[in-house]
Amino acid sequence: MAKFDPSAQHHPSVVAHWEHRGASLQLRVADAITAFAGSMTFVYIHAVAFAIWMVFGESSPWPTLTLIVSLEAIFLSTFVMIGQNRQAHFQQVKADHDFVAQELELQTNTELTRQIHVLTTELHRRLLADPPQDVSRPATPDA
Repeated sequence: MAKFDPSAQHHPSVVAHWEHRGASLQLRVADAITAFAGSMTFVYIHAVAFAIWMVFGESSPWPTLTLIVSLEAIFLSTFVMIGQNRQAHFQQVKADHDFVAQELELQTNTELTRQIHVLTTELHRRLLADPPQDVSRPATPDA
């Protein structure tokens, strides 16, 4: 899982997501396990540990190895599903936020367009009602 940089500017749903994840011990533990299980360090440790155990540990390691690997796969698949659920929730929150922001922007743009139309209409009305005078001739006072 990527690290959160509080000094950088983030999407509001990203900030809310990280605050929610940081507030729960369970979620922090799940994040740590998922981050470790998704690393090459995890793969190397398992490769070395299983190789040493199979060569030096038991004369017939296959039944126990099958049991251990099966249990580990069950738990790791659970963490994969937790990660997928977390990502789906995050995407939904972000999509909801983006929708609200776009609707607000659309309303603002619509209002600005209406105001520009009113101003343009008023400007045209004034220009057509009071045609400009020829500034090259001096104005003569009506006497």
